[in-house]
Amino acid sequence: MVKPATIRAVLSIALSKSWPILQMDVKNAFLHGRLSETVYMHQPMGFHSKQFPDFSAITYILLYVDDIILTTSSDHLCKHIMALLSSEFAMKDLGHLSFFLSIAITHNTHGVFLSQTQYVAKIIEHARMSNCSPCPTLVNTKSKLSATADTPYDDPTKYRSLAGALQYLTFTRPDISYVVQQVCLHMHAPTNEHMRALKRIIRYLQGTLTHGLYLNKSSVNQLISYTNIDWGWCPDTRRSTSGYCIFLGDNLFSWSSKWQPTLSRSSAEAEYRGVANVVSDSCWIRNLLLELHYPIQKAILVYCDNVSAIYLSGNPVQHQCTKHIEMDIHFVREKVARGEVRVLHVSSHYQIADIFTKRLSRILFNDFRDSLSIREPPASTEGVC
Repeated sequence: MVKPATIRAVLSIALSKSWPILQMDVKNAFLHGRLSETVYMHQPMGFHSKQFPDFSAITYILLYVDDIILTTSSDHLCKHIMALLSSEFAMKDLGHLSFFLSIAITHNTHGVFLSQTQYVAKIIEHARMSNCSPCPTLVNTKSKLSATADTPYDDPTKYRSLAGALQYLTFTRPDISYVVQQVCLHMHAPTNEHMRALKRIIRYLQGTLTHGLYLNKSSVNQLISYTNIDWGWCPDTRRSTSGYCIFLGDNLFSWSSKWQPTLSRSSAEAEYRGVANVVSDSCWIRNLLLELHYPIQKAILVYCDNVSAIYLSGNPVQHQCTKHIEMDIHFVREKVARGEVRVLHVSSHYQIADIFTKRLSRILFNDFRDSLSIREPPASTEGVC
């Protein structure tokens, strides 16, 4: 089954090339479970077509069980592939991509808008909060969730159900990734305080019901990343929270907000681990784009607001204060030395990754949310492509 990041990659490429993006459905997918034929994902070595020696058409087929997204470099090839699929399977042509995995896709002349409005409405209804008052912010900036600060919640099953549902919503709503990660940390033993935090997320969603992720028609020749941490934020374990976001061109491509697996003795160490995480994901994305025949020639730019972590990524000397750091995260230095990655400084005022690691004020949160292209749907008068 296709990964979310792969879907966003293919959509970004198709948008940049103005390719058609279609959707198909297999009516009897589960009757074709066994595959005995050899399937070539690339042209076999030694194969040359005398009729088309320089043939360079591209087709992407994204599969999620029986749902299919199809995009090609030409309309003729698209129709040909659809005809071939229909000759083998009972297919349903759903036209231009509009609804996939509970995600609504709206097209206009400038890009596509991904939203889960119907899914959000179901979450709010499941929580029995359809008439709740909207909340402009996601969290209380003055306090942090603790595992033992309140009495146990009387319906932990409901808490887990809602928290799990919110996790899937982060597919198009990265603005809630941090707070969803926070409430999910306590699914094993939720308290009333945790449930209040979860309800605040739902109240925020009530006021931003139609918001979603916008993908523009932009070039796909650059990977730019932002990474940050909240050192020792957890009042119970003192572990740090890592967060990052990766842009492919102008489009938000991948993001993360999660606990670091080990304790860090300094903020520099925690930040360096955060850099290692985003570099690892960026390298995977670079390899993915290479497989999609759209290699990234430029170095990956990684923006960090910690000067010590930047020095660590470029200095091969094992200092006394960093010798305890695991060797596996020092691969960043190798990438920097090869010129594949550049770790640069960014002011905290422009550190977009803060939205994945910290409790922000309303003004700062809204600014960073806009930078991630999380917004209301475009006006219907903008036109449809």
